[in-house]
Amino acid sequence: MCPHHSFKQSNNRTLKSLLRRRYSVALNLTPLGDRVIIEPADEEASTSSGGIIIPDTAKEKPQQGSVVAAGPGRTTDEGKVIDMPVKIGQTVIYSKYAGTEYAEDGTDYLIVRESDILAIVG
Repeated sequence: MCPHHSFKQSNNRTLKSLLRRRYSVALNLTPLGDRVIIEPADEEASTSSGGIIIPDTAKEKPQQGSVVAAGPGRTTDEGKVIDMPVKIGQTVIYSKYAGTEYAEDGTDYLIVRESDILAIVG
């Protein structure tokens, strides 16, 4: 693949991601409780520095993504709702094997619990 083609694909993904954030993702899905819906970051190039093509089965799953929706928060035993610490549009790092995968309109999402989010980037 030529560098120009790779740059063009990267720009298209970036533009698509920015448009989603700007206009808010209209999912047919509302997270409940302490659940968060994340759009995982795009995977890095699938070719090693030596030019070896890495198959999809050998790639690491991304552990960083953008929050596109969040539930109201965790409910305590006393019935009090504790607000979510993450907001729509924030980039987060989450546990490697966290969540449930979900796809809609050709876009992959991950539904995770608040406790599976390890950090907010930035």
